[in-house]
Amino acid sequence: MKILAADCCTSSGSVALLDGEQVVAEWTFVSPETHNRRLLKTIGFLLNEIGWSLHDVDAYAVTRGPGSFTGLRIGLTTMKTLAWSTGKPFVGVPSLDALAAPLATGSLPICTLLDAKKQELYFGFFLPDGRGQATLAKPYRLLPVRGVSEHIAAPAIFCGNGCPLYRDTLQSSLGNRFLEAPAPFHLIRASFVGQIALTRLLRGETDDPMTSVPLYVRPSEAELKRPQSARS
Repeated sequence: MKILAADCCTSSGSVALLDGEQVVAEWTFVSPETHNRRLLKTIGFLLNEIGWSLHDVDAYAVTRGPGSFTGLRIGLTTMKTLAWSTGKPFVGVPSLDALAAPLATGSLPICTLLDAKKQELYFGFFLPDGRGQATLAKPYRLLPVRGVSEHIAAPAIFCGNGCPLYRDTLQSSLGNRFLEAPAPFHLIRASFVGQIALTRLLRGETDDPMTSVPLYVRPSEAELKRPQSARS
């Protein structure tokens, strides 16, 4: 099964092509360009380099949040449109799950932290099975930076772009419970988005590209500014 996977949840982006479990191409980048300028360009480049066309792709996968509202909308809209227009299966993958996946061969709990602006973090807590699978052990949350320590009782591996951004505060509040992963683990890689999607696809699980929506965890600015009567 050939899968085209992408992530646009943060300022970094990633696109990968998988043939079954094999990653045949991946490009993870940090660029000043916005995702709407680079996503389709990167997809086209990788397909050309591997010699695939969109007709060769069997399924599409993309992170659905939490993360940047703009990036989420760009990633989801692009990949849902490709899936719908080609009639191929579509899978939405939580960004925090994809972030935890590379560390799931270890034994320590994994804490994923993505910058949510306003001194807040998108928080995920996972238990690895040591064989590459990580199980969400607590609900996804939006937490103030210092609030993370209330949810971590023992040493855990921390990853995500929130770690370098708030390293000093996290070290101060968590002490020896804060074990930061190396810098490459702070980026979401589309190859792991594709691997998670493959697991779901092999179980016969897909999402409807017409109805799939972002996983925001918190309301968007537009929703927050909407009058209370309109939100009820």
